[in-house]
Amino acid sequence: MNVTFCCTDTKAEPWLAGLRMAMPHASVSEWQPGAPPADHAVVWAPPQQFLDEQTRLKGLFNIGAGVDALLKLRLPPHAKVVRLDDAGMSVQMAEYVCHAVIRHFREFDGYEADVAHGKWSYRKPRMRADFPIGVMGLGVLGERVARALHQFDFPVHGWSRSSKAIDGVVSHTGAAQFDSFLASCRVLVNLLPLTPDTRDILNHRTLSRLRPGGYVINVARGAHLVDDDLLALLDSGHLAGATLDVFRTEPLPAAHPFWTHPLITVTPHTSARTLREESIAQIAGKMLALERGEPIAGLVDPVRGY
Repeated sequence: MNVTFCCTDTKAEPWLAGLRMAMPHASVSEWQPGAPPADHAVVWAPPQQFLDEQTRLKGLFNIGAGVDALLKLRLPPHAKVVRLDDAGMSVQMAEYVCHAVIRHFREFDGYEADVAHGKWSYRKPRMRADFPIGVMGLGVLGERVARALHQFDFPVHGWSRSSKAIDGVVSHTGAAQFDSFLASCRVLVNLLPLTPDTRDILNHRTLSRLRPGGYVINVARGAHLVDDDLLALLDSGHLAGATLDVFRTEPLPAAHPFWTHPLITVTPHTSARTLREESIAQIAGKMLALERGEPIAGLVDPVRGY
């Protein structure tokens, strides 16, 4: 079995060493233009030239959970696109979202500002019942986030394309229940895959349907959010704040208003990072299963986009 590695802005050698250790009988190498055909590829943002040359690929294994950038390219005709199921990302995402929610709910951001000015302050405790949280997208990451939020006794709602049964989470399904889902929420967490249907889904109309004083947490893709609509709703007072980890242009341009807006917390796309050892173990296991003709999890439907 020949495996090629083509991951933009990723140091190849640790991945190559790990893949060789996990699959000692495979030939593993970093792709170079004109390289011989491979059976499978480990990729992140590969150039179109790579895909045009590697026409015999049986599997394209993406080292991130999101495959929207990969699906924009012309793919080899018979290659299966495979995403990571978890590989240590879901617990990171749950940590990040719970931190953002609790920081806002407990008003720790306000305390931090007061302390910076030498002010000893007190805020009346809020009721969790007044802060229902909605999680958009209930895949592997979204389900873990919803379950974690439920552990803190917040009312949790989930919205997804197909119905999901998760203990402690009120499920809303499809376009018919989208507006009622939004109206149920004061905090909105976006974990949707980026597809033509979900691009710009966080816009003035949808965010206006959140309860007054709403809070937005976007940890999916920057193109889900219409930046100017968020700013307008923050400045009008309908939204109380936002935590944003993903942006339309990354790194976030220095002049972008998100950097300095007092109600926005910015982090540099770090909510859930790929963990190399866990990812290698999962990718190697799936490659070997495909070679044996066995079914695997994480296959992407190019039509749906996830």
